Amino acid sequence: MIVYMNHMLKKVLTIIIFSILIQHSLSAEIVRIFEFTEEELSTLKVRKVKGITTYTLGSNENGNYLRAESEGKASGLGKEVKIDLTETPFINITWKIEKNLSGIVENSKKGHDYAARVFVIKKTGKTALSNRAINYVFSSNNSIGENWPSPYTKRSIDYVLSTTKENNDEWVTVKANVKKHFKKLHNLDVEELNGLAIMTDTDNSKLKAISYYQNIYFSYPLLSFLIN
Repeated sequence: MIVYMNHMLKKVLTIIIFSILIQHSLSAEIVRIFEFTEEELSTLKVRKVKGITTYTLGSNENGNYLRAESEGKASGLGKEVKIDLTETPFINITWKIEKNLSGIVENSKKGHDYAARVFVIKKTGKTALSNRAINYVFSSNNSIGENWPSPYTKRSIDYVLSTTKENNDEWVTVKANVKKHFKKLHNLDVEELNGLAIMTDTDNSKLKAISYYQNIYFSYPLLSFLIN
């Protein structure tokens, strides 16, 4: 009888805890970063590195997307936005690589190009050069989970979230715990982000890349699971 009651008590507690988690997740805000509309595109900040990457809009059954094409060029699109990582620590990205950059050494200056990348930025000083960033990349040559400092600055860490070795010319959705990654990669306890940017660049390798970005948003962990 006692064993049965303990079993039932555990089941009831499990249901209560799960219900609380669901209630919290449903009340937590989903922070969508990009809408990929003509109106939004005209307001995004363009950061030129070398030439201009061609960004065009499109749509499919899952909504709007941004197509990027670069050949020996590099420019990004970004926006200043505050993200509360205590509430929504997970970034969610849907993206695809149509033409990758196979053969380059991505952690070298000569090969530091990506067919798709999403920067998450934390202001840590008065100038942009003092900021810390994690550069989530769709790698053409490395494996998921690999990471290294940018060959140009240790304040930016490249982290492989997707690779064309596993997903080439197909849509893939990934997510990452940004708060945890800032602690692991920068040893920073970050509660709020200050901006995001996307970039497709081939200025170092001089090759051609084509990629697509869609559904970039932040969420509570359980809510990410329910949506995906």
